[in-house]
Amino acid sequence: MSLRVQGVDVTIAGHQVLTDVDVSIAPGELLALVGPNGAGKTTLLNVLAGDLEPRAGSVELDGRPVAGIRVRDLARRRAVLPQEQRLAFGFRVIDVVRMGRSPWTGTAAEDRDDEVVAAAMDRTDVIHLAERIYPTLSGGEKSRTSLARVISQATEIVLLDEPTAALDIRHSEQVLTEARRLARAGHAVVAVLHDLSIAAAHADRICVLADGRVRADGPPSEVMRPDLLAEVYGHPVDVITHRDRLVVIPHTIDDALPEEAPCVPTP
Repeated sequence: MSLRVQGVDVTIAGHQVLTDVDVSIAPGELLALVGPNGAGKTTLLNVLAGDLEPRAGSVELDGRPVAGIRVRDLARRRAVLPQEQRLAFGFRVIDVVRMGRSPWTGTAAEDRDDEVVAAAMDRTDVIHLAERIYPTLSGGEKSRTSLARVISQATEIVLLDEPTAALDIRHSEQVLTEARRLARAGHAVVAVLHDLSIAAAHADRICVLADGRVRADGPPSEVMRPDLLAEVYGHPVDVITHRDRLVVIPHTIDDALPEEAPCVPTP
């Protein structure tokens, strides 16, 4: 399996969002997309998913243009966790997770639906929510339910847009550990992340985007550099090692201010 975008440009409402982007995804690897707000991370994920056609460049799955793959066939190859969970109808949690099995209806894989759904709910800690109505859940519970749906889809490519948003510390670690487990099992996993320390701790590769361009792409040890991150984010940071994990610590605003910054008079 190979998923690759090459020379991709995307323009939305007259604004250039991505420019000459090259990214390849490999089985057995967790790739984190990081960068400041507006860098183009979600747009790139949508291009990889085949949900957004670029103005220029190519998007290929196993050498075949993604745009030419039928929707159902594509749904059997890649699953997408969107940034926003927009399901408003009164489905139970277990029904939402079962939606992930729809691409396999009418195939031999359908016989394993119950087993796959139960395993996905267990791995995302939502079994106890099975009978709850989806719109009544908290933001974090919705995120975990949606992740269970993605896992139950059983695809070789898993695309996650901010999977740790609205999650507490325990569930953030659980979700990224699950993403790593999928990668170790041979899936190709891409995750848009805002927390640089979480990205450095869990990703095999990190792709840094800024102003719609790839600024760096490589192992965390090579990419998580204070000079690069300070330039990309427009804010100084320190990068330290703690218990064999890279930790990114932003300077406080006071530290980042000039030494003789003018005082603002109190009205």
